[in-house]
Amino acid sequence: MSYTALAVLGVLLAALLDLAVLHTRLLRRKAFWTAYAIIVFFQLLVNGVLTGLRIVRYDPERIIGWRVAFAPVEDLLFGFAMVLTTLSLWVWWGRRASTPTPRARR
Repeated sequence: MSYTALAVLGVLLAALLDLAVLHTRLLRRKAFWTAYAIIVFFQLLVNGVLTGLRIVRYDPERIIGWRVAFAPVEDLLFGFAMVLTTLSLWVWWGRRASTPTPRARR
Protein backbone atom coordinates (compact mmCIF):
# COMPACT_ATOMS: atom_id res chain seq x y z
CA MET A 1 0.00 0.00 0.00
CA SER A 2 1.31 3.47 -0.82
CA TYR A 3 2.20 6.14 1.69
CA THR A 4 -0.60 8.23 0.18
CA ALA A 5 -3.25 5.54 0.70
CA LEU A 6 -2.10 4.99 4.28
CA ALA A 7 -2.21 8.74 4.99
CA VAL A 8 -5.76 9.06 3.63
CA LEU A 9 -6.82 5.97 5.58
CA GLY A 10 -5.31 7.51 8.73
CA VAL A 11 -7.34 10.71 8.28
CA LEU A 12 -10.55 8.75 7.65
CA LEU A 13 -10.03 6.55 10.71
CA ALA A 14 -9.21 9.55 12.91
CA ALA A 15 -12.36 11.36 11.73
CA LEU A 16 -14.45 8.24 12.33
CA LEU A 17 -12.99 7.91 15.83
CA ASP A 18 -13.74 11.56 16.61
CA LEU A 19 -17.24 11.77 15.18
CA ALA A 20 -18.73 8.27 15.47
CA VAL A 21 -16.83 6.24 18.05
CA LEU A 22 -15.83 8.63 20.84
CA HIS A 23 -18.37 11.34 19.95
CA THR A 24 -15.92 14.10 20.89
CA ARG A 25 -16.76 15.99 17.68
CA LEU A 26 -13.57 18.04 17.68
CA LEU A 27 -13.81 18.49 13.92
CA ARG A 28 -16.87 20.64 14.52
CA ARG A 29 -15.15 22.97 16.98
CA LYS A 30 -13.50 26.28 16.20
CA ALA A 31 -11.06 25.74 19.07
CA PHE A 32 -9.75 22.55 17.44
CA TRP A 33 -9.12 24.28 14.11
CA THR A 34 -7.41 27.19 15.83
CA ALA A 35 -5.13 24.84 17.75
CA TYR A 36 -4.48 22.81 14.62
CA ALA A 37 -3.43 25.94 12.70
CA ILE A 38 -0.76 26.55 15.32
CA ILE A 39 0.35 22.91 15.26
CA VAL A 40 0.51 22.70 11.46
CA PHE A 41 2.73 25.79 11.32
CA PHE A 42 5.33 24.06 13.47
CA GLN A 43 4.85 20.77 11.64
CA LEU A 44 5.62 22.50 8.36
CA LEU A 45 8.66 24.16 9.89
CA VAL A 46 10.11 20.89 11.20
CA ASN A 47 9.14 18.84 8.13
CA GLY A 48 10.59 21.54 5.90
CA VAL A 49 13.93 21.37 7.67
CA LEU A 50 14.06 17.56 7.78
CA THR A 51 13.09 17.05 4.15
CA GLY A 52 14.81 20.19 2.80
CA LEU A 53 18.14 19.07 4.26
CA ARG A 54 17.39 15.53 3.02
CA ILE A 55 17.62 14.07 6.50
CA VAL A 56 14.34 12.32 5.71
CA ARG A 57 13.72 11.06 2.17
CA TYR A 58 10.68 9.53 0.54
CA ASP A 59 10.42 6.99 -2.24
CA PRO A 60 8.89 8.94 -5.15
CA GLU A 61 7.00 5.79 -6.18
CA ARG A 62 5.10 5.79 -2.86
CA ILE A 63 3.91 9.43 -2.73
CA ILE A 64 1.86 11.58 -5.09
CA GLY A 65 4.59 14.19 -5.31
CA TRP A 66 2.80 17.27 -4.00
CA ARG A 67 4.96 19.07 -1.46
CA VAL A 68 4.41 21.83 1.08
CA ALA A 69 7.57 23.42 2.51
CA PHE A 70 9.63 20.54 1.02
CA ALA A 71 7.55 17.89 2.82
CA PRO A 72 5.16 15.54 1.00
CA VAL A 73 1.50 16.39 1.49
CA GLU A 74 1.10 12.91 2.99
CA ASP A 75 3.07 14.10 6.03
CA LEU A 76 0.41 16.75 6.63
CA LEU A 77 -2.29 14.09 6.41
CA PHE A 78 -0.51 11.80 8.87
CA GLY A 79 0.14 14.72 11.19
CA PHE A 80 -3.51 15.72 11.07
CA ALA A 81 -4.62 12.16 11.86
CA MET A 82 -2.16 11.94 14.74
CA VAL A 83 -3.22 15.26 16.28
CA LEU A 84 -6.94 14.55 15.88
CA THR A 85 -6.64 11.06 17.36
CA THR A 86 -4.56 12.26 20.30
CA LEU A 87 -6.88 15.15 21.13
CA SER A 88 -10.02 13.04 20.68
CA LEU A 89 -8.71 10.46 23.13
CA TRP A 90 -7.62 13.24 25.52
CA VAL A 91 -11.10 14.78 25.54
CA TRP A 92 -12.82 11.39 25.81
CA TRP A 93 -10.64 10.27 28.74
CA GLY A 94 -11.12 13.66 30.39
CA ARG A 95 -14.88 13.30 30.19
CA ARG A 96 -14.72 9.81 31.64
CA ALA A 97 -12.50 10.98 34.50
CA SER A 98 -14.91 13.78 35.40
CA THR A 99 -18.00 11.55 35.36
CA PRO A 100 -18.75 10.35 38.88
CA THR A 101 -18.93 6.60 39.26
CA PRO A 102 -21.89 5.19 41.16
CA ARG A 103 -21.08 4.01 44.67
CA ALA A 104 -21.84 0.50 45.74
CA ARG A 105 -24.65 0.16 48.26
CA ARG A 106 -23.72 -0.98 51.73
